[in-house]
Amino acid sequence: MNHPIYPVTPEWAANAHADEAKYMEMYQQSVENPDAFWAEEAKRIDWFKPFTKVKDTSFEGDLDIKWFEDGTTNVAHNCLDRHLETRGDQVAIIWEGDNPEESEKITYRELHERVCRFSNVLTAQGIQQGDVVTLYMPMIPEAAVAMLACARIGAVHSIVFGGFSPDALAARIEGANSKLVVTSNYSLRGGKVVPLKENVDKALTKFP
Repeated sequence: MNHPIYPVTPEWAANAHADEAKYMEMYQQSVENPDAFWAEEAKRIDWFKPFTKVKDTSFEGDLDIKWFEDGTTNVAHNCLDRHLETRGDQVAIIWEGDNPEESEKITYRELHERVCRFSNVLTAQGIQQGDVVTLYMPMIPEAAVAMLACARIGAVHSIVFGGFSPDALAARIEGANSKLVVTSNYSLRGGKVVPLKENVDKALTKFP
């Protein structure tokens, strides 16, 4: 079976962050001295508490892999906060709905405000660090907001595909020991309405 080959244009190649030679150089570094390589890469994000140990890996017996275990960072901070000063008014998300004519552009600053607001909602609902929050949502900007809000307060988000049945949803809520379900009234998939909230209501009847 022949696969089409799409050559990179010279204009794109000139603006690439890394060419083939640079990629192979980085790859070789990551293999020969992974601690030094990943320590350097980790400088690209903000750390509230710098790490002193890059990794702790063991492939014997029970698999045990830890990265930057004595450091502290926050995914939401690195996705949003650190960009506000220099890129706050740049577009962070371009969203297109089920209807291609329906779209929205959200800047880093706007996204940060939405995430902070929803973080407060989660906290008001009693969600704490380490709690699991199930997201059963359409492909809408609020899904990204919910994920980042969970990361901001240290909660764990568990995404459940919006096409799953109430029984499948219930199994995943139980399996993740979820404390909260975030959903929408409905979603649109290929022009068809999927009753998400109704499915959540049915799924929750399986729990006392």
